[in-house]
Amino acid sequence: MKRAVVIGASSGIGLEVARLLKQEGWTLGVAARRVELLQTLGDVNVAQIDVTAEDATQRLHKLIEDLGGMDLFFYASGIGKQNRELKEDIELATINTNAMGFTRMIGEAYRYFASQGKGHIAAITSIAGMKGLGPAPSYSATKAMQNVYLQALEQQANARGLKIHFTDIRPGFVDTALLAGDFHYPMLLQPQKVAQEIVYAIHHRQHIRVIDWRYRLLTALWRRIPRCLWRIIRL
Repeated sequence: MKRAVVIGASSGIGLEVARLLKQEGWTLGVAARRVELLQTLGDVNVAQIDVTAEDATQRLHKLIEDLGGMDLFFYASGIGKQNRELKEDIELATINTNAMGFTRMIGEAYRYFASQGKGHIAAITSIAGMKGLGPAPSYSATKAMQNVYLQALEQQANARGLKIHFTDIRPGFVDTALLAGDFHYPMLLQPQKVAQEIVYAIHHRQHIRVIDWRYRLLTALWRRIPRCLWRIIRL
């Protein structure tokens, strides 16, 4: 029996990945703040989890217990906004969710898998973590933190002899509610297509997956831009 927990499964990429895993025969435990949206998945274990809440890890453990265990932990929760005026509430809310919430939930999944000696952690980060983006400072900063955190846990797991696999999923702009607004984003990806690439990356235990090929080319270019030029580019 393959058992997966999907955090942030109420909409967008998380919902599409949950649907694909269910079609493949995985036994699912799904969680989000808005549990009413999870009912569309049918016969799954459902939990209401707010990753910024102090009881989030206890709720995760209860979900794992109801599921009968966990083999895959897929994390899709996150927020992000353009914040060119650097409004304090936007910056702090982003850090609370993308840094504090991420650390809380990924860390708990890691400790669970460490106790059983194996498992797979896959998480949606972003290509935004590869460079500091002026229009969204806290978003790109927290995504960089997520990239490095997963890398550090992977190194630690190997040092401890734990069979925990990690997949850092870095999509470009995806057509979800997260990007709703007046601004037009280029090269928008569809959640269904992104979910297919994610499931492929999980099955093949890829360490890092940039989605899709256009963004792989873009980020390859980004890496070649020196800091002295990057800081004067207008985004």
